Amino acid sequence: MPDKKKLSSLETIKSGSHFLRGRIAEEVAGSSDSFDKDTVQLLKHHGIYQQDDRDARGKKDGAGKSRKSYMLMVRTRIPGGRVTARQMLAELDLCDEVGNSTLRITTRQGLQLHGVLKHNLKQAVRRINEVQLTTFAACGDVERNVMCCPAPYRADPVHDEMQAMAGRIAEHFKPRSQAYHEIWLTDPETGERQRHVGSETEEVEPLYGNSYLPRKFKTAIALPGDNCIDVYSHDLGLLAVCEDFHIIGYNVLVGGGFGVTPSAQKTFPALAKRMTFVRPEKVIDLATAIVKVQRDFGNRADRKIARLKYLIADWGLERFKAKVEETYGQPLGEPREEDVHGFEDHIGWYEQGDGRWFYGLNVENGRIKDEAGFRLKTALRTICSTYGFPMRLTAHQSILFCEIADADRAGLEKILKDHGVPLSEEVSTVRRWSMACPAMPTCGLAVTESERALPGMIDQLEVELSKLGLGQEAFTLRMTGCPNACARPYNSDIGLVGKTKGKYTIFLGGRTVGNRLNEIYQDLVPADEVVPRLTSVLAYFKAERHEGETLGDFCHRQGMQALRDHCENDASQGAV
Repeated sequence: MPDKKKLSSLETIKSGSHFLRGRIAEEVAGSSDSFDKDTVQLLKHHGIYQQDDRDARGKKDGAGKSRKSYMLMVRTRIPGGRVTARQMLAELDLCDEVGNSTLRITTRQGLQLHGVLKHNLKQAVRRINEVQLTTFAACGDVERNVMCCPAPYRADPVHDEMQAMAGRIAEHFKPRSQAYHEIWLTDPETGERQRHVGSETEEVEPLYGNSYLPRKFKTAIALPGDNCIDVYSHDLGLLAVCEDFHIIGYNVLVGGGFGVTPSAQKTFPALAKRMTFVRPEKVIDLATAIVKVQRDFGNRADRKIARLKYLIADWGLERFKAKVEETYGQPLGEPREEDVHGFEDHIGWYEQGDGRWFYGLNVENGRIKDEAGFRLKTALRTICSTYGFPMRLTAHQSILFCEIADADRAGLEKILKDHGVPLSEEVSTVRRWSMACPAMPTCGLAVTESERALPGMIDQLEVELSKLGLGQEAFTLRMTGCPNACARPYNSDIGLVGKTKGKYTIFLGGRTVGNRLNEIYQDLVPADEVVPRLTSVLAYFKAERHEGETLGDFCHRQGMQALRDHCENDASQGAV
């Protein structure tokens, strides 16, 4: 464990916070429109990020002074992406009443309110908890939202088994501090705390201790034939091994993570490494041992290299595995041969296997809004109020409406059409397989646009793909406004990562199934040149691909230098 004299400042903030209390309660009650810097760090553990409207930066107030326009992002933790119609309606109400009138599905199967002002913050958190959801541990140095394939197939029990496991892991690793309930769930008139499922817990943190983890910790569960949650991108990945329609165990993957700090060469994206195989009844014990090793030996001096991937890179997998065995109390064998080989986005109509259907609706970049003739928010309200379908959120920021009777299929589609929402077959393949992080104007880390830039680029790509006869070609395209990788761009077929204002690094050669990192193809590409440069690659792919070869595999086979040489040569000949 790092020398205590060298602990980062955030470690001191956490250890002195009285289990994540700090001065949050006092500052919530105060008149300021923002929180102080120490409190901002503690708020993350409560699912809250302080942000400012970057579109308003530099504008003068009535006194002629320039000041930031502060607001909060409030994230709901939803294990496996399971949400009821009542819960969705509550979130939609809140986005109108206290947010910026939009709701966002996250890349980790959660929901985010944006634009919440400080004086509305307590109301927002209380209302979320009233419908049996929580924001606690949606962010911060703890186990984050546990992800899982959301598809509700009833004929194949492994999907329910995975969802149940996600719930058990989430429950086991949730923080035990009473701080959350004391601060946010106290009745303002009586002073009494609201009842909440699972709220009566011990004061101490038996697993986390008073300093919690060195950094965030992410867990996900996938199937070999459907890696829709990107299992290799997580600190802990569980890949289900199945026999006779039941899960007999999981291949355990450790040390994935994509966040990068451009100014620090010591940081890097990493795919998780295959470590062992574990039976279902031992998953919680083994996961606990892995978290404990990260808790005790992860870097608490330098947050840039505090994730589990850096501990494993420093030690090597064998040493890490030996320490996990020591903590777990028994030897660990090798993983089974099963690995990822498929990826479904679950968009469109599917039979559940019990006489009912589920429908996957593409939600571009996860943004639920009403805008001109596109009224997704109102459509969603109508569907929830009329039918009450339970829903599941996907890792590609879309919605699955579940438990749909055959007689209700036409009604669901009519509501969507009446509100200008494209049906699944009306969405292009490239748009359906793309996603972007929020970036401007809410994210303080963004260096350029992402969510507001990608749709226009997709419009252009649709035209070029159609000309090339590649309109039905499936490949992942992911964009982020900075290198921190919230939209998982580093293992996609095409990754677009913001490098500086209006310019991007183009990454190519990842895999749709998510088990290979891509590589830098071109750096500092102006936004208006991104699509033309990708079009050159796509034309080369069309002309020289092997039968059945994916775009990512083609780029990986050719290599980045060969791609550059070919495309630059074509460009120069075209110029002549």
